[in-house]
Amino acid sequence: MTSVPTRRRRRRPAPPPPPPAPARIRDEPPARGGSRLVELDLLRFIAAFAVMAFHYMAASRSLWGEYPTEVFAPVNRVTTLGILGVELFFLISGFVILMSAWGRSIGKFAVSRISRLYPAYWFTVAALYVLYNYTDVTGFKGDLHPIHYLINLSMFQEAFGVLHAGGVFWSLWVELKFYFLISIIVVIGINLRRAMAFMWVWLVLVVAAEYLQNDLLTEIVMPRQAPYFVAGMAFYLIHRVGPSVTRWGFVLVGYAFAVYSALERVQSRVDAIGLKRFPAPPEAVIVAITLIFLLMAAVALGWLSWIKWAPLTTVGALTYPLYLLHQNVSAVIIPGLRDTLNPWLLTGLTMAASIVLAYLVYKLIDRPGQRLLRRILGGRRPIRNE
Repeated sequence: MTSVPTRRRRRRPAPPPPPPAPARIRDEPPARGGSRLVELDLLRFIAAFAVMAFHYMAASRSLWGEYPTEVFAPVNRVTTLGILGVELFFLISGFVILMSAWGRSIGKFAVSRISRLYPAYWFTVAALYVLYNYTDVTGFKGDLHPIHYLINLSMFQEAFGVLHAGGVFWSLWVELKFYFLISIIVVIGINLRRAMAFMWVWLVLVVAAEYLQNDLLTEIVMPRQAPYFVAGMAFYLIHRVGPSVTRWGFVLVGYAFAVYSALERVQSRVDAIGLKRFPAPPEAVIVAITLIFLLMAAVALGWLSWIKWAPLTTVGALTYPLYLLHQNVSAVIIPGLRDTLNPWLLTGLTMAASIVLAYLVYKLIDRPGQRLLRRILGGRRPIRNE
């Protein structure tokens, strides 16, 4: 009896090895991480608090009936420099907006900016209309017709020659113009080379605007604010890709232009009311600008990454409504109590009231409003630190 030979199994050929991963292009940024930079939230609050201290203790004579730098003489050399808190905001914005725009389509970028800016802003415009038309408060009331408040809702009021309903709204117009400018590279797709080319072109146009003194070019390229945005973008590239001579070069050029711009802005205040009533000498301005650039350098290099306190996320989020509302909160509280309470105590209470109101607006209006707008406009969840 013969045995049937067994059929030998044929081995399947081994699958081909996967193709080698393409080499990373030199200086190509890595993928965005998911962790939030809470140190930026802290800097945001510092900027907002500096502006609030400036308005309460250095700038607003109408609140106290006399120059606030004389009321708060022991700290007036510090509070006057709070005017530069807005410049810190611009520096942070250059960092954060480039981070937000990277890898996004123009539609998603627009949704992220609209949903971030408008809910708290719309509430503020409506609140100011009610405050200055239906109460006796007059502190920062402008000569605005009701239609002007409607135009203010667009945030484009300056383009239409309409007064800002709020004293800090001018800076939002600056931010909007920055968004439109950076949209140029968002449309074609942001990468390292395009971002740096954009920064070079912007700085060249700033120099051209200063040389030509052309009003339209100046309005578009914003010579006084551009250095902060460009330096902030350079700090983000350092954070994302790593330092290089070119990236630090952008920071240094931005710093030099920023010092010039800050000295000019502060000097205009000094010229108006005198150094005695606005004690912000040039050397103090240079120190302040240097400090805010060093803080952003520390963020870019990761030196502040040890800051992990979770509540800073909320602190950072409430700075926007705080920035929008604080000046008019002081108009409600301070004039009626300045003859009764100690000015230091009154200022502390007003600051506390502003922070509490900002938190409530963030929780009840701003955050829900952002979610609603993103749903309506078809956006997605915000990127960290937006």
